[in-house]
Amino acid sequence: MEPRLNFVTLVVADLARARRFYVDGLGWKTAFDGDDVSMIHVGHKLVLSLWSEAGAREEIGEVTRCGTLPFTLAHNVAAPAEVDAVLAAARAAGAEVHAGQQRAWGGYSGYFVDPEGFRWEVAFNPHPIGDVTFP
Repeated sequence: MEPRLNFVTLVVADLARARRFYVDGLGWKTAFDGDDVSMIHVGHKLVLSLWSEAGAREEIGEVTRCGTLPFTLAHNVAAPAEVDAVLAAARAAGAEVHAGQQRAWGGYSGYFVDPEGFRWEVAFNPHPIGDVTFP
């Protein structure tokens, strides 16, 4: 099997609140809006899907959540100053923000937590794997 990821789906308790944060607050554009889901292109052939708990429950079964979710999403940028700018935009949109700082792995990153509890790392990664350009 070829390694590939096309969708990242976040099951959200309040779809309207999630839309307000990502679309109104961060300015991201939806590619599709339905009653139970919104889809946003976030990269070349990569979509972030915001799926209501009710819609998810109908298709995949019970949904549970509690505490800090055991994963993060990442948004890489081209310079440390961009980390701070993205974190400021996330704060203005209503996110809880953890300030950027120099990391032991050589980069600079900080975190924000969206209103649904999903944690995003915003990072400048000076290594080739951190390249933010699309092919």
